[in-house]
Amino acid sequence: MGKRGLIIFAAVGVALMFTAVSINAATDVKDVITMDNKAYEKHKKAIVDFTHKKHNEEYKIGCGECHHDDKGQPLNDLKIGDDVQNCITCHKIPGQMPGKLKKEMKANKASKKEISAKKMEYHAEAIHVNCISCHKDYNKKNKTKAAPQSCTKCHPKKK
Repeated sequence: MGKRGLIIFAAVGVALMFTAVSINAATDVKDVITMDNKAYEKHKKAIVDFTHKKHNEEYKIGCGECHHDDKGQPLNDLKIGDDVQNCITCHKIPGQMPGKLKKEMKANKASKKEISAKKMEYHAEAIHVNCISCHKDYNKKNKTKAAPQSCTKCHPKKK
């Protein structure tokens, strides 16, 4: 192999290396994601097994319908395997907004918008709003009750 052949061989090798690195740099998306967040010391209900792949491929739900930016706008440019942040990164408080705080805010004449914004600081509130509103929309659009909307449908009793 001549000098030119070695240069071509080296260039192809470098190109393959960059291709392999970029493929492996993407986030591995499991078919089923167990929604067991370490921010919680103890879960009050059974852990949800979210079928990420099924929602995306079978139900044709785009990534941006769940994943959003810091202003709540859908990240429609995402593709399976893109790196995304966990919900707890922004919705930092584990659990749901305490009823006492909500009552206090109402007593202090907080607007619905202010109360809603405060609720979204809570991890479980944000996830429930995201999932349940989508399930309600799906059921209404398709005249079905297939998408679960009750606690026990997503959080089955522990066996």
